[in-house]
Amino acid sequence: MLRKLKHFSMLLIMFGFIVPAHADEGAAPNELNVNMDIGRGGEPRRVEDPTEFKACAEADNLPFSNSKQEGFENKIAELIAKDLNKTLSYQFWHHRLGYYRNTLNANRCDVVIGTVAFNDMLLTTKPYYRSTYVFVYRKDSGYNITDWDSPDLKKAKAIGVIDKTPVASVLDDKGLMENARPYRIFRDLTLPPSFVIDDLVKGDIDVAILWGPIAGYYAKKASVPLVVVPAPEYEGMPETGKLQFNISMGMRKKDKERQAIIQEVLDRRQADILKILDEYGVPYLPVVDERKAKVRARGDVIPKNE
Repeated sequence: MLRKLKHFSMLLIMFGFIVPAHADEGAAPNELNVNMDIGRGGEPRRVEDPTEFKACAEADNLPFSNSKQEGFENKIAELIAKDLNKTLSYQFWHHRLGYYRNTLNANRCDVVIGTVAFNDMLLTTKPYYRSTYVFVYRKDSGYNITDWDSPDLKKAKAIGVIDKTPVASVLDDKGLMENARPYRIFRDLTLPPSFVIDDLVKGDIDVAILWGPIAGYYAKKASVPLVVVPAPEYEGMPETGKLQFNISMGMRKKDKERQAIIQEVLDRRQADILKILDEYGVPYLPVVDERKAKVRARGDVIPKNE
């Protein structure tokens, strides 16, 4: 759960690596064998196939995506590929430092399905949905939490929050950090993406405040009834710490033709995309024209790795 947070402190840096292609049987002993589907600057590059829609994604980060193509971003990518009559394929890579460098900008894939609108590292489409952080609590708790001043939020003895996210700043401002249980900004990859909701279900925490798509999806699948309430923006936050974000698709900055083609699909399939979000329990709000409102672009800060 942001940006999926890139303008916040990094607590964990993972160095990606590439497994070299295996030599073909019968190849000359010292022959250089390369996989033409991958490559960065100075390396052989993938030759783009005009019949292919190749998305950048993570192999194990539901509800966004996984290698079995079970995430909502997988379904949106599938919808677009079918609309364009192209074959869908993926380049999977952990969303850590160097994600764009090792995927999109290495020419291993062409489209990031979900990124913040106006991400300054990418060329982005118009926003196709907007989501927010949410309050999540057990229905049997009797809580009624609707905003940052709700009395029941102050009653919670353990509030699950991802460290270094905007939520931490709000709790600190409200004097609730003593009740916060912080989780790492990048999850331990040995844990499922549902780990915070799992703790809520077990009773290890009383309330969770998470990025909406993550919370909504796992709350829907939880073994006990959970309540999910969109958190309102907090006016005391700096521009870099807002709680609601427009979500767009991203591509290489030079790919203006691809941007225009995908934008046409997004425009005509908007209702279908919102239906997918509904199926996955993703909370969404009306898109806000942040540029028109003179809100400063915030970069890629979607918390997709909560």
